[in-house]
Amino acid sequence: MRKSYLLAVFVLLALGAWLYSGSIVVGGRGDTEPAIAEAQDTQADGAVQRVSVQRITAQMREASLLLRGRTQAEDRVDVRAETEGTIEELAVSKGDHVKAGDLLCRLDTRTRSAQLAQAKAQLAQADAEYEGAKKLADKGYAADTRVRTLKAQRDAAMAAVEAAQWDKDRTEILAPISGIVEKLDIRRGSLLRAGDICAGIVDIDPMLAIAQVSERELAGIRKGVTAKVDPVTGGSFAGAVSYVAPAADPSTRTFRVEITMDNASGALRDGVTATINVPLPEQKAHFFRSSVLVLRDDGMVGVRAVDDDNKVVFHAVTLLADEADGVWVAGLPDTVNLIVTGQDYVAEGATVEPVMQTAEAGQ
Repeated sequence: MRKSYLLAVFVLLALGAWLYSGSIVVGGRGDTEPAIAEAQDTQADGAVQRVSVQRITAQMREASLLLRGRTQAEDRVDVRAETEGTIEELAVSKGDHVKAGDLLCRLDTRTRSAQLAQAKAQLAQADAEYEGAKKLADKGYAADTRVRTLKAQRDAAMAAVEAAQWDKDRTEILAPISGIVEKLDIRRGSLLRAGDICAGIVDIDPMLAIAQVSERELAGIRKGVTAKVDPVTGGSFAGAVSYVAPAADPSTRTFRVEITMDNASGALRDGVTATINVPLPEQKAHFFRSSVLVLRDDGMVGVRAVDDDNKVVFHAVTLLADEADGVWVAGLPDTVNLIVTGQDYVAEGATVEPVMQTAEAGQ
């Protein structure tokens, strides 16, 4: 029993000595890193805290903006009949390449030729009657009112000829643009009414790549810059940014961006999903480990650094990119002594003892 009492007393004394020493092991780290409270007590006692510092310098960063979009033909037209008639000739097939002005289909012209001939005959008669009455009126043998009436009849006959000629001309339905016939749902002998579609033509050269860009991404996009387009069907194509919308889409609050690509080979197809890589302007930036970043009490994200007087200063930063081995940020001076260890345990304005470290590879 006596030995047990002595053992208990010994354990209590050892425990008290350990607590009095203040050496606490947390997570297996021992006292390799000072606790926040210990750091604050050290500063309160007037001691200067040591921090690890790396001197980093800004470098020019070539960035790009990766977008998701789709390809789109520059022009697509449904060619419609402007008059009614039976299809007499079908000049194209689906998939044919046509040029602007090529014949697509022709409507029956027999009745229209007769109507035009009749209108021309009526015009000739009206013109003769008008000219005869005018000569008689000049000699005083015809009233001016008759001359005016015959002139009106002649003008009406001229208008009838123009209308008949216009109607006959519309029996030939021509391609308004160059492209490929992608729609052809008619047959020879079919009846086309005014407004019915004769053929659909799509112009795939050049081809567009369309993407929607957010407000933040819009600032770096410049018209005329060369972008790279990779459709899911394979291949890689270069094109220039040809259009940036001046206003946002009200429903998505995004801006339409168009890239124009040469497609003389026809390798690009309309409506294909694609990734679009748009280069952004070079800018100065700093690269370091993401663990160096600190969040200030006011919610500002930044870093702590040491100035020429060995005092702690805070710099707010703008995050540009988050990569596997670090972050790119903007907003720092060209050269800065960055606190890389102990930044969470020092206050702004405090004097510290910087211990300079060599920068790691890539930082």
